[in-house]
Amino acid sequence: MPYRPLPLDDAPVVYAHGPDSSPRPGVPAGTTLELALDDSTAYPGTSRRVWVHVPAHDGPPPPAAVMVFNDGWWYLDPDGEVRGGIVLDNLVHAGDVPFTIGVFVDPGVRSGPSTGAPADAAPPRHRNVEYDAFDDRYVTFLLDEVMPLVTQRFAVTDDPERWGVCGGSSGGNAAFTAAWLRPDRFRRAVCFLSSFAQMPGGNPYPDLLARTPRRPLRVFLQAGHRDLGWNAPVRNWLAENLRVAAALAEAGYDVRLVVGDGGHSPNHGGVLLPDALRWALREERA
Repeated sequence: MPYRPLPLDDAPVVYAHGPDSSPRPGVPAGTTLELALDDSTAYPGTSRRVWVHVPAHDGPPPPAAVMVFNDGWWYLDPDGEVRGGIVLDNLVHAGDVPFTIGVFVDPGVRSGPSTGAPADAAPPRHRNVEYDAFDDRYVTFLLDEVMPLVTQRFAVTDDPERWGVCGGSSGGNAAFTAAWLRPDRFRRAVCFLSSFAQMPGGNPYPDLLARTPRRPLRVFLQAGHRDLGWNAPVRNWLAENLRVAAALAEAGYDVRLVVGDGGHSPNHGGVLLPDALRWALREERA
């Protein structure tokens, strides 16, 4: 790689996407099914969209691995920073990951505008309520309300070693918490710039990891040197991600940490997604 000096001020750092983040010649595009989830048992009064992306496959496909992506459209958008469907198409076609269905889940929005807001205001988003909480409501919602939409339509493996959750910022919190609380179903977590610093009650994971028997998880973490509060004594996004990574390593987990020079942007995580999925979804050889 050619040397490029880092900016000395707070100018944005932008990473270039690799070839797996764009449609490649000879790689057939998968199919994407958009679904509406108009109400929720876990989160009453919310609605959301869910996209199920299925890479192309010659002949009947095997039971699929599953990767759930929080912030659904942000992570699916082919013109965005992450481009999850394109990445899955390329990796599956190359045999770099097993046949994997992507489930892209938007955070909920509540019905109607907030109290006192203009009548034409957008409905309030439910993202932080769902993603930052340290409880099992979100993973239960995924398992009981979202995944049946997938398994009713497609053959999916029951092997938890091939089920994962991916997300960034607060979505990274939700990905980690889903795997932590339900390793019987999700054993792969890909977490970009996780907002552990803003979890209600503080970041629980460094302490939990130190005193809890190791769970069968594989965790990919990305942190940004200039993430929110990067040089602050409290609510420091960089520091909290480093603490979680250190606690995972000290507890003997299968963990990979990548630290970049950007701020709180999905750019670096999107650039890393192909390699993150290769690492997280790799199949161990006997």
